[in-house]
Amino acid sequence: MVGTRIRFWYFILVSFVVWIFLLAIYFSGHDGDVVISKPINSDEKFAAEIPNTSGMEETEHRGEIPKLYPANATIDNFFIGGEWDKYLQQVVLPKTESVDPNPKIDQVVVEKHPELEIPLDPGDSCSGKYIYVHDLPTHFNSDILKHCRSLSKWMDMCPFISNMGLGPQLQSSDKVVSNEGWYETNQFVVEVLFHNRMKQYKCLTNDSSKAAAVFVPYYGGLDVVRYLWDSKRMMRDHYSMALIQWIREKPEWKRMWGRDHFMVAGRISWDFRRLTEKDDHWGNKLMVLPESKNMTMLTIESSPWNENDFAIPYPTDFHPSSDAQVFEWQHRMRKIRRRTLFSFAGAPRPNLKNSIRSEIIQQCKSARRKCQLLGCHPSSKKCDDPSNLLKMFQSSIFCLQPPGDSYTRRSTFDSILAGCIPVFFHPGSAYVQYLWHFPKDFTKYSVFIPGDEVKEGKANITRILSRISRRRVVAMREQVVRLIPGIVYADPRSSLETLEDAFDITVDGVLERIDGIRKEMIQGKNLTVSEEEEESNWKKTMFGTIGPHPWDHFFIREREWNPQ
Repeated sequence: MVGTRIRFWYFILVSFVVWIFLLAIYFSGHDGDVVISKPINSDEKFAAEIPNTSGMEETEHRGEIPKLYPANATIDNFFIGGEWDKYLQQVVLPKTESVDPNPKIDQVVVEKHPELEIPLDPGDSCSGKYIYVHDLPTHFNSDILKHCRSLSKWMDMCPFISNMGLGPQLQSSDKVVSNEGWYETNQFVVEVLFHNRMKQYKCLTNDSSKAAAVFVPYYGGLDVVRYLWDSKRMMRDHYSMALIQWIREKPEWKRMWGRDHFMVAGRISWDFRRLTEKDDHWGNKLMVLPESKNMTMLTIESSPWNENDFAIPYPTDFHPSSDAQVFEWQHRMRKIRRRTLFSFAGAPRPNLKNSIRSEIIQQCKSARRKCQLLGCHPSSKKCDDPSNLLKMFQSSIFCLQPPGDSYTRRSTFDSILAGCIPVFFHPGSAYVQYLWHFPKDFTKYSVFIPGDEVKEGKANITRILSRISRRRVVAMREQVVRLIPGIVYADPRSSLETLEDAFDITVDGVLERIDGIRKEMIQGKNLTVSEEEEESNWKKTMFGTIGPHPWDHFFIREREWNPQ
């Protein structure tokens, strides 16, 4: 009887101690944040971070209530009732969806990702705008410039990388340009200009944890151009593959798996989108690598079908060092007298089946005094002189901008700089390209004539342009002149006071895009883009829809591009 009493009180004492111990744990609080899964690099094995149920029993026997508890696990060891019901609702995780064990690199499935939050300081004007610049090995940028004579088969590029990428100062005897801010700038040096402008960016940081974005100063365009025409694919791919290997090993990459990284490739997108391993196929693989698809890629011509590819303006010859220089030029373009209805500078493309340049040249000749034509033939040097182009554009009301070897042309920006209203024949030449720099309502600053109608002889350019009212012409020209500050790159050795140039607008666009991606990752959204969505990317970004559109026939996708 005595033994029974002892066992009874012993049981009561042990139960009381256990009860007190569990209450102490309850009031000590717990952390319920859980990462369900994380993005990966392309060659890593994917593993969802879920509670290790195999260790649960051992943990419970040590008297510790685990922070993570699977929804399908038993709770036999808990006293249930009263406040414990609320506790269990907090501890027991909701049932999770199954995770693909081998997702693509662009799949990100997260429950919570608080470490992606950027610390914001209301008193810091750079808060949320800081950019961290990777200190790349010099063979990815500055060493390429040291071998400037290898950057072109047809010309010496060394003069064009002088003055921080601006090129030689432009001299004009007939006063076509103003006295300051003008240079002979090559159209393929934008990555050098951008890098030098970035060095002057007011919100740079050496602390990558504060950075809203990470800039990769790789001169990808100048790299690949050395090998585009003659070399084996392995030569074209070498540095881009080495770059990806370098940046993915950095801690900054693993923060958002490259989704906060961006780079400038100073050529058209198609020079970086080779899909095969054949030596005779064009370009390298920089922009089709899985890691690259996570980054924001900036080119002078983007792919309409890739959501991480954004176009930025071609560099012009005007690089102002002050607001006053811009205002003076704008005033001059508003007041200049234009005697010619339209003009075209370019050469035919007889080797391109769908080119409309021959038809445009013929219509220009037929228009006589209403059209000026500047033939840019290989044997002619007229188009190599910036003064000749600007002089013609300044005297024209409209400037024709048909596609050439690809959708876009530097001439578009030269004509806008001259206050000439651009006329486009393909929506891929501007409207779905420069989304950050041009108004979405393209009728405010340009004229669109479907190129297929010109090809079929259904569109008379002279008649169409002549019927545009003078009032509308004045309004369109004013809009064009207002675009000038945002399509030029300011002199990297100085800064504009109140105006935003092409660099500023681009950085704002990049930061806004990355901020949106960061918020989606924090919210746990899957960032995978389906093939259907990718095919309709140009419609989604331009019109906010992926349904049928009258422009669909302009964007029948070609998987490979070869200018040869």
